[in-house]
Amino acid sequence: MYFKKALVTSILLAVAPVSQVLAQSTDVSNMPASGSLPAAPVVTASSDCSNGFFSRLVAAYREDAQPADPNAPSPARRAMDAPFDSPPFPNSEWQMGGVAAPIGVPDTNSTYPLEKALGCTKVGQWMQRNRIEIFGWINPSANYSSSNFTNFPLSYATRPNRVEFDQLVTNITRVEDTVQTDHLDWGFNISNLWGYDYHYTITKGIFSNQLLNNPAPGQPLNGKIYGDDPMLFYYDLYIPWVAQGMVVRVGRWLSLPDIEAQFAPENYLLTHSILYTVDPYTQTGVMTTTKLSSQWTFQLGINASNDTAPWNASAKPSLQTCVRWVSADNNDMFYPCVNNWNKSDYNYNNVQMYVATWGHRFSKRVHMLTEAYRMYGRNIPGFGPGWTREAASSLPGTAGEFGIVNYFNVELDPSNMISFRNEFYNDERGQRTGYATRYSSHTLGLTHWVSQDLEIRPELRYERSYDLSAYDSGKKNYQVAALLDAIIHY
Repeated sequence: MYFKKALVTSILLAVAPVSQVLAQSTDVSNMPASGSLPAAPVVTASSDCSNGFFSRLVAAYREDAQPADPNAPSPARRAMDAPFDSPPFPNSEWQMGGVAAPIGVPDTNSTYPLEKALGCTKVGQWMQRNRIEIFGWINPSANYSSSNFTNFPLSYATRPNRVEFDQLVTNITRVEDTVQTDHLDWGFNISNLWGYDYHYTITKGIFSNQLLNNPAPGQPLNGKIYGDDPMLFYYDLYIPWVAQGMVVRVGRWLSLPDIEAQFAPENYLLTHSILYTVDPYTQTGVMTTTKLSSQWTFQLGINASNDTAPWNASAKPSLQTCVRWVSADNNDMFYPCVNNWNKSDYNYNNVQMYVATWGHRFSKRVHMLTEAYRMYGRNIPGFGPGWTREAASSLPGTAGEFGIVNYFNVELDPSNMISFRNEFYNDERGQRTGYATRYSSHTLGLTHWVSQDLEIRPELRYERSYDLSAYDSGKKNYQVAALLDAIIHY
């Protein structure tokens, strides 16, 4: 039998095109016992090593523009079925911060054109052998607003009536395999952002001088107009023998519970809610995520407080803990968190934060997400005692805020989804937005996937402040904006 297999293989290799031989490796010892040959990988222009790098890159974009194979096999998973379709939704899983994917869910990152084009190089082949991925995106936007000087607290498109370069992001990552349970595995992520959006992602002590030490009185936000932020860097260790699997993360991660503390391609809308605009973005420290069962996950960690590096003088050791529950029918998710807790006074962005997210699936094509939080800072200079900020005070005081936001999301077809976001926010003493007032905002947006590599997102937004004129630097009590962005993956 072995001789017959070797003979058949030799004949096939003899007649195969040279490019196909280079693109595949035939291992006789791995053939099925039946004697049938494994299916040969399809040689495409992007994997044809006789083409140059840029030719392969262009070919990869052209190939990604073709419809995906609906019969492609799904990778094995040790978790509930994915509740949503992605695309058109930005993610196929219920929300879970602190891990690359919920434990038991395989790496579902797409292979984008840069990675395909590198496949014929020594670097690309080394990355493939070691399961290291490289990809990113470019994200320009344009907005038309009823405001003239600033759109704040709308984010990230703070400068009104202009085209903006929001972000150029590059990710280099290895995703730990949490589907298997027989050995330790590891992962890492390095994500760098350059663009206007660094104003909202920066951590004190990590390239923060470009923002904090550059006053810009003629601009809506202080700091250099465009900046750089290495916004994620962490190492993951997966330990399969703790409960049903534990991931220990060391480094800087996105704030765990936020619906919107995600990369641009993983957000439902172009703009962000007021809740998100003024709450923490990242923490740096040590975080553990433990899968207790298919329905329950527990998280516990310690960090240097919100948006503060551990080596910075503003660091305050802080506790962070969450529990996530998913119903047995996969139709509901509840994710309460103590996102930051310590006994320290306010320092930089040291707010105490309690938050919960609830998700409900009406069907595979319709679901909603609701998030609510309470935040406050202790002994903030200039706020004095009491619950309202009538005037500046020489005494410190507590300042708090709370809000709730709801996303209603509908899949129109495999290439299109709409999201309708409504929120209420109360900045009780004006410490987060600059105005002690209640707000509401209402946003309708469409995500259209032109291809795997290109998303276009038009959006309409109306918002209002009720107790003070809080828009356009205190000139108006409302704001209307129309926006459009594109996410070009590479």
